[in-house]
Order: sequence, then structure tokens, then C-alpha cells
Amino acid sequence: MVEFAPLSVPWERRLQTFAVLQWVFSFLALGQICIGVFTFLLFTRFWLLSVLYATWWFLDRDKPRRGGRRVETIRCWAIWKYMRDYFPASLVKTAELDPSRNYIAGFHPHGVLAAGAFLSLCTESTGFSFLFPGIHPYLMMLNLWFRVPFFRDYIMCSGLVTSDKESAGHILSKKGNGNLLAIIVGGAQEALDARPGAYTLLLRNRKGFIRLALIHGAALVPIFSFGENDLFTQVQNFSDSWLRRIQNQLQKIMGISLPLFHGRGIFQYSFGLMPYRHPITTIGFSKEEPESCLPRHAEAEGGG
Repeated sequence: MVEFAPLSVPWERRLQTFAVLQWVFSFLALGQICIGVFTFLLFTRFWLLSVLYATWWFLDRDKPRRGGRRVETIRCWAIWKYMRDYFPASLVKTAELDPSRNYIAGFHPHGVLAAGAFLSLCTESTGFSFLFPGIHPYLMMLNLWFRVPFFRDYIMCSGLVTSDKESAGHILSKKGNGNLLAIIVGGAQEALDARPGAYTLLLRNRKGFIRLALIHGAALVPIFSFGENDLFTQVQNFSDSWLRRIQNQLQKIMGISLPLFHGRGIFQYSFGLMPYRHPITTIGFSKEEPESCLPRHAEAEGGG
């Protein structure tokens, strides 16, 4: 039976829903729309716009692996605070981070859409810069998304960078100190195991971030995001099931995972692509290596 939202929902909650809706739309459809717009313009009288952008794109092709192009104004948009309050999510400081050091944060879990990682590292909604003055967070993302016209420029504004050694090396060695590079250790493949009440860490053959820390003298900081896997329900895909075999094969071909998931809807609570209103608690645990500690935490209360 479909459960609909009451008509008397406060405007504050409607704004929270809208904020999350635009974020989900951005990561599920905006990239494809940007490709469509870029291609469409080539066959209209505005073809020059695509040609000029393609020229800029070529000249700027290395930017995503050289620290990206952070825009603090976008990271501070009010819409991210509404998104934070939707779950809600918050960031708790457990220790100081020395701005004279660089850090590599191993983040877990990925979840379906990595909402906790995005809110805490790619926006100022949880007060990262206030809690850790002098520390500049970066979050690695699949290289594929930085090949999408227009979309690449948008995601770079939040501090997203490519997930390769060159990108990590630039941030940890060529951009001075006070940088925190977050790597979702399980990667996109981990999204296939994201389901309520379960946490599966994919670590085998994924220890390159430890080697990077040793090479660049960066401190390692483990981060765990409680509640991340509770935001969506996923179709059962056991490791030996036909569905999982298809998903694994598609990931090898396309480079991205395709979990079959659902959450709630915009105007009803039973089915849709909106995440459930569930607390996201992201906590960083200190680890001396050689001297570090990273914090985060989120507290929340659910609701419809």
C-alpha cells in the first residue's frame, strides 16, 4: 500500500526534499543531459558554443587531476544545509588536524550515492572549515565523470578530483600542506553491497592508498559513515546470483557499478529514488601514522 505525504508538510521539509532531489538528479541524470546538450548544440546555429567549449575542455583537460577548481561560494550554498537537515547529517570533531600536515582519509562505506562523504567533504553544510581551519578537503571520484562536458566543471567546484595516482600525488605534494584527500576505499563496486544493516568492506587489492601515504609522508585517517547504507533498499544480489554476475560484468565494461535500488518518493514514502530520511553519522578515528587524526560525525533524527 502506497503511503502518501500529508498535505500539511511544513515548507522547511519541502525545501529539504527539493535539495536532496536536485542532488540525486545531478548524479543520476545531469551528466547524461550535459552530453545531450553538448551534442545537440553542434547541430544547431549555436554550434560555435560547443566548439568553443570543446577548445576550453582540451586546454583544461588536466585540471581534474591537478586539484580541480574549488569554488567556495558553491560549497557554501544554502541548499546544502537543507540537504543536511533532510537526513539529518552532522560532523563531529574528535581531534585536531595540523594544517602543516597532509592527510589521506580512507572512507567507508560508499553506500549507493555516498551522501555522507559529499556533505562532509564537498560542502560546508556540516562546518568542515570551521571545525578544521586550514585543512582543505578533496574527494576522489571516478575519472569517467570528468570526461562529461559541463558536468566536469560543476563537480570540480565542490572539491571532487579524479581517482588516480597523478591526482593524489599533486594534492599531497604539489599543493603545499593542509590538504586532506579522501578515498572511498571500496570504490563504486562497494555500492553493490550497500543495503540496510549490512557493511561489507572491500579492501583486498585496494591498499594503494597506504602506499601513497608512505610515499608522500601523509597521515592516514580512517573514516566510517554510520547510516550510509540505510538510505536505500537494494534488490538482493548475492555474490553467486545471476544479477550480481551481470552487474560485475557491466562494471568491468563501463567502469561504474549499477546497483538496482529504491528509496522513497517525493510525495509518497513507499517507492522512488529519493533516499530515506535516516541519520548519517560520519566519524573519523585517529591513527598515528606518523601523527594524525581526523574527525567527523553526524547526528540525526528521521521523519517523513
